[in-house]
Amino acid sequence: MLIFPAIDIRGGKAVRLYKGDFSQETVFGEPEEMAAKWEGLGGEFLHLVDLDGARAGKSINLEVVKKIIDRVNIPVELGGGIRTMENIDEVLGMGVRRVILGSVAARNPELVKEACAKYGERIVVGIDAKDGIVAVDGWEASGNVSAVVLAGEMARAGVRTIIYTDISRDGTLEGVNVEATAELARKSGIKVVASGGVKSIEDIKALLPYEKDGIEGVIVGKSIYTGTLDLAEAVKVASKGA
Repeated sequence: MLIFPAIDIRGGKAVRLYKGDFSQETVFGEPEEMAAKWEGLGGEFLHLVDLDGARAGKSINLEVVKKIIDRVNIPVELGGGIRTMENIDEVLGMGVRRVILGSVAARNPELVKEACAKYGERIVVGIDAKDGIVAVDGWEASGNVSAVVLAGEMARAGVRTIIYTDISRDGTLEGVNVEATAELARKSGIKVVASGGVKSIEDIKALLPYEKDGIEGVIVGKSIYTGTLDLAEAVKVASKGA
C-alpha cells in the first residue's frame, strides 16, 4: 500500500487546515522544503493540493508546484480547482504525474470522460464527503449526491483511481474512516486512496486488510507534520502489506 505525504499550498506556503476550514490554518513553511523532507523519509508519491486554486476554480500555485517537481525525484499528483482540459493539459505538461479532479467531477462528468480518454490513469477523481454526501467548491457546499453513487459514475467514465476524503475528519487526527473507504472501493470496483483523519501507525495497520477490497494507498497530512505518525515507519509498515 502506498503512503502519500500531503502538501497543501496556500499563499505559496505549506499549510494544514482543520476540517477544510480556511480560518483554521497552520503554516508549516516552504512547500519545496517539505517535499524534500518527505522524500528523504521514504515518501514515494507526493499529494499536492492548491487550496487557493480550489477556491478560485483554476490553478493558482503552479510556480510553487514546479519548484517541488524540480526539487524531488518522486512523482507528484495535484488537485485544487482544475476544471478544464486546458488546465489539465498545462498541469500534466509541466511534469505532474496525476491530476486530481474534484468538484468538476460531480458537475461535469463529460470532462472526466474526455480527460480519461486522453490521459488514462493519470486522471484521478477526488471525492470529498461528509456523512456520505459529496462536498464541492473547497468543501464549502454540498454536491447533493452520495459518494458511492458518484464513484460508480466515475468508474463508468473511465476513472481508475479515486481519492476519498472524509472531511469531517480531515485535519482532526481522529482516525481514518476505514469502513466508508472500503465500502466505496467495493461498490465502485476501482482503486481508492484513503484520506482524512490519519493519526498514527494504527490507522495504517487498520487499512492494510482492505487492500484486497481495492484500497491502494492512504494520504497522510497533519499527522506527519505534528509528529503523531512517523512517515518512515508508515512507509515500512505499508510496504509489507496485510
